[in-house]
Amino acid sequence: MLKKIHREITPLSSLDSFLVFDRTKDFFDFPVHFHPEMELNFISGGKGVQRIVGDSIEEIEDIELVLIGSSLYHGWEQHKCTQKDIREVTIQFHEDLFDDAFLRRTIMKPLKDLFDRSLHGILFSEETTRAMAPRIVKVSKLGGIDYFLELLSILYDLANSRNQRLLSTSTIHLENFENSDKIKQLYEYIQENYHSKITLSEVSEMLNMSNVSFNRFIKKRTGKTFVEYLNDVRIGYASRWLIEKDLSISEIAFMCGFNSIANFNRVFRKSKGRTPTQYRQDFSGIKRVL
Repeated sequence: MLKKIHREITPLSSLDSFLVFDRTKDFFDFPVHFHPEMELNFISGGKGVQRIVGDSIEEIEDIELVLIGSSLYHGWEQHKCTQKDIREVTIQFHEDLFDDAFLRRTIMKPLKDLFDRSLHGILFSEETTRAMAPRIVKVSKLGGIDYFLELLSILYDLANSRNQRLLSTSTIHLENFENSDKIKQLYEYIQENYHSKITLSEVSEMLNMSNVSFNRFIKKRTGKTFVEYLNDVRIGYASRWLIEKDLSISEIAFMCGFNSIANFNRVFRKSKGRTPTQYRQDFSGIKRVL
């Protein structure tokens, strides 16, 4: 199963704090995946959808709220759900947004414990979910410091809520793609140059490796070839801009480093399971990056 799980490149950049999607959908078809960002996911009207979190596979009820820890694989699949107009609000944030020094404060202990438990995935009680639902839906309409403070308050209240249930019996230790100096160097270089042409020989030379050695290295660290990894980063930016910016698809494709709109459409569809146009339509509701 692990071989079928892919590392999602989220639209969050290193300078962003949160990403929130608020959309209505009638089908779940995004594959099981993982990412270093933490994720709070609220679903209403999804009875019969199958939730996969680590080694937990369950059919969900009409309403649910789940916190996914860093690099824990997860996904929601259509399964037996026949309902339409399913409401889904997803909030993603960097795992180090609240650093250790902050979380070590006595008053923050409930939040630190919550994040520790989230490595298993946390399902909150129906009572807690229904109480929190209006706040979670409303948070996507806030901005700036109000958004930050309200999300912090939501997380803190969730930390102190009753009848939480851990989903995965064990944490899933997937090797972090940023766990070496060379990978960090590569990551930073691609973040700065993804919009330009980047060759295998260029990055191999930068890391003082042969092309063959570099190919083995990145495959071992990320599970992807260099081209697949580079395209993931580019598609991450493209998916964000399709949501945020009023630009044409061709403009976004070229801004992300694709010199062919046909190739962009092909790579995007392979990555996201839908065309750029369909993806933009899927996220036509409220969305915000802060």
